[in-house]
Amino acid sequence: GNGAGVAVRFTNAGQHQNCSRRPGRLPGLTLPTFELRQWQLLLPTALAISFVGYMESISVAKSLASKRRQKVDANQELIALGAANLGATLTGGYPVTGGFSRSVVNFTAGANTGLASLITAGLIALTVIFLTPLFYYLPQAVLAAIIIVAVLGLIDVATLKHVWHYNKADAASLIVTFLAVLALGVEVGIGVGVVVTIVLFLWRTSRPHVAVVGRLGQSETYRNILRYPVKTCPHVVAMRVDESLYFANTKFLEDTILGIIAERPEVKHLVLIGIAVNFIDASALETLEALAEELRNAGVEFHLAEIKGPVMDRLKVIGFVDKIGPDHIHLSTHDAMTTLNCI
Repeated sequence: GNGAGVAVRFTNAGQHQNCSRRPGRLPGLTLPTFELRQWQLLLPTALAISFVGYMESISVAKSLASKRRQKVDANQELIALGAANLGATLTGGYPVTGGFSRSVVNFTAGANTGLASLITAGLIALTVIFLTPLFYYLPQAVLAAIIIVAVLGLIDVATLKHVWHYNKADAASLIVTFLAVLALGVEVGIGVGVVVTIVLFLWRTSRPHVAVVGRLGQSETYRNILRYPVKTCPHVVAMRVDESLYFANTKFLEDTILGIIAERPEVKHLVLIGIAVNFIDASALETLEALAEELRNAGVEFHLAEIKGPVMDRLKVIGFVDKIGPDHIHLSTHDAMTTLNCI
């Protein structure tokens, strides 16, 4: 087909053509060399191969296991891959990983245990011992076509379109990583992808979603005032922050709170709802302490509501709860609004 035509064009199949002869025997056991220079040359590539190989193995394992309601132990998978690759170093084998295509073929054929892999390995061993002379007549163009077709099958345009419609930043990260791998190589490309992902994470979490909430009807449920017809209290602002607090987003949160307070001179209480806050780092703690002091100087009391247990434990140990007052800590937003005479 088209893949074979491309392979013929780029391999000059009309001029040189067949695979070289291969020895009809299994490789012997050998110890790897331990030269420092060689290790330095191989380390970047080895890290990239191990990272990509593990990601490929665990992803296909989880995908297939979910279809049979089975559980995959990621740690055990890593140990198995490590042991297999240590064995491969002694026999001159290629890096060992769980491939997408072969795993799917095994799954479709009904394989349930490692016996299927043992049978496959046995057949490959027999092929290496007895059938390698026949590979001399296999054109290199055929091998090139197989590789091209296999690689084309890995390009999932449908997934890219789906990701693009859902989140353009994630799609951009995917595209940048793909282009970096093509232009700069696998090792550098993966590094670029990691850096882009970290930058996107910092950018997203540095501007967390913050919502002023109000009471929904006569219930104890509080929702965003911009999305629902809710009741609010003029002297209380209840604000929900939908992100853990750390050094990258504390400035944004502080500016947002002070901006809202400046626009509403009648406000006497600010309730910060932390139902989505899983941790508060040291930088964020300092910001909260300074914010509570600033609000107090402006005549506004600072309250916390719906803080998770582990986060509250740390706030108690460090003395933050004592600074703002235990009566300023509320189990729920409704409790806070009731205490502040907003019900």
